[in-house]
Amino acid sequence: MTEGSILRLLVAFALPLMLGNIFQMLYNTVDSVIVGNFVSKQALAAIGSTTMIVNMMVFFFNGFSIGAGVVISQYFGADNKDALHRAIETTMTATFLLSLLFSVVGVILVRPLLRMMNTPEDVFLDATVYLRIYLAGISGLLIYNMGSGILRAVGDSIRPLEFLILTSILNIILDLFFVIVLKTGIAGAAIATILSQFVSAALILLLLTRSKEIYRLDWRELGLDLPILRKIFAIGLPTGIQSVITAFSNIFVQGYINIFGSDVMAGWSSYNKLDQFILLPMQSMAMASTTFVSQNVGARKEKRADQGTVTSILLTFGVTGVICALLMIYAPAAVRLFSPDAKVIEYGSLFLRTNVPFLLFNCVNHVLAGALRGRGDSRGPMIIMLSTFVGVRQIYLYLVTHFVANTPRLVGFGYPVGWFCCCFIELLYYGIRRRQRRPLIQR
Repeated sequence: MTEGSILRLLVAFALPLMLGNIFQMLYNTVDSVIVGNFVSKQALAAIGSTTMIVNMMVFFFNGFSIGAGVVISQYFGADNKDALHRAIETTMTATFLLSLLFSVVGVILVRPLLRMMNTPEDVFLDATVYLRIYLAGISGLLIYNMGSGILRAVGDSIRPLEFLILTSILNIILDLFFVIVLKTGIAGAAIATILSQFVSAALILLLLTRSKEIYRLDWRELGLDLPILRKIFAIGLPTGIQSVITAFSNIFVQGYINIFGSDVMAGWSSYNKLDQFILLPMQSMAMASTTFVSQNVGARKEKRADQGTVTSILLTFGVTGVICALLMIYAPAAVRLFSPDAKVIEYGSLFLRTNVPFLLFNCVNHVLAGALRGRGDSRGPMIIMLSTFVGVRQIYLYLVTHFVANTPRLVGFGYPVGWFCCCFIELLYYGIRRRQRRPLIQR
């Protein structure tokens, strides 16, 4: 990332990363499509109501993954081989411990969290079954995410993509087998997903173990290097906390949605699945920006790091704009993928056409946050995103539902309100911080 054409490097890195994220997103999306078409709209609503709970755990772990990636990238850019090796062993040891913790805590908290979200009784049992199975096997997803994060940190986004393509196809086959052939309903969809994720985790661990490169995983050296772990958490913990609190606040958003019943819930679930696909280009470019900036900061190429940030934003605007335009035009057809029910299509299209144009603000939000993290600044993006995605959004929802009108459209619009405020504040913050060029990790 420290030499050559910035545009070519970013595209070459982000494109397989985006494709990988698409295939990873397919895990839950395939569950929704198959369950919505072959089980019931209540089962589709159940999967949708569990998304925020799963995200709460995965996002926290991804914050840790981002912190590890920045540390590894900067050591890699600085050619500090000994520190790079210790960072990788520390990262994987912590991953195994966190995976166990998340599984245990997640399974215990399933029912209280679903009650907190006002999950209707006709959805509650399906949601409980799906979520307990999914969280019991979440370690496969977390181990894969960290292993692929290590590879991305050193500039390899191709092989994680290859593994995801393979296991995504496996997930589709298993979903069809369990749900349609064995008639196991929503439980079968969850089992198919975690089995596929365990295969991806096994493949990524095998690759890291057999690699001849300096980022090879040596099982005999597993352990926690506390100074490096502190550096990882210094970057990753603010990101993880921000993601968890944002996801937790979205549980309350889901609670506002759940009041309207299973038709609106299923429509909101369909919208959220499509919304996650729209976010993929900006999330991929944010990760590319983090890796690009952190490697160049490690190599003391500050001007190049700034140029990479601007290029990332422009690329993200272009790709996201095209996707948003297509979804605005073909909203009903897109929602129909998840359910043939007329009411579900109506509400899903309503949410899409109300919110999608405002996603362009998120292009700036995600890429700038990624660039700041690449410089070692996770606290600033955390504070900005918490104050807007959580604070502003919750204030808006309370005021609108209590003093204006409690309608699905106005509740769903809580998302764009947070995106706009975040964009405005983050642009101001980045303009200030770009003058303070102090990388967190030194050579």
